[in-house]
Amino acid sequence: MTDFGVETVEVASTNGGADPLGLEPKATVLAREDSVSGKLALKGPGQVLGNFSGEIDCDGDLLVGPEAHVEANISGDRITLAGLVRGNVIARGRLKITSTGRLEGDATVGALVVQEGGVHYGVIRVHPEGIPDTLPERMAHIPAQSTVVTLKTVPNPVGRVRKFWGEFF
Repeated sequence: MTDFGVETVEVASTNGGADPLGLEPKATVLAREDSVSGKLALKGPGQVLGNFSGEIDCDGDLLVGPEAHVEANISGDRITLAGLVRGNVIARGRLKITSTGRLEGDATVGALVVQEGGVHYGVIRVHPEGIPDTLPERMAHIPAQSTVVTLKTVPNPVGRVRKFWGEFF
């Protein structure tokens, strides 16, 4: 008769704990052919490759693919735009607009990267020290700070030269 040894391995619970296999969490993906509207709340990384309208809140990295068409307000940690986005964006970390990306709306970001060919129509507020805790609705109504410069008028020296030389001719 043969004896078999059984080894017991303790595995952490997958309910709210770490993945026992040590695998990376999977990204939520909206495929190219898909079209969704509503509120999308992602607790990890995500990719929008199709059409979406509504609101997106992502706790991880968010990629809007090159063929995507998104009409939504987006908030997330690190956002990469390679497709068209119409709406306001709040990136707590970094907003990257690739060479094929287009943002039509305002953006409040911690850091900004725009590749050559990337397009943005709207106002960008960059807060390298971190985005303030002001409500996003109020952020859109706070005017951008500008520096006021008072210009001193200087007499026109050309007029004086003409007047001077006019006396001789």
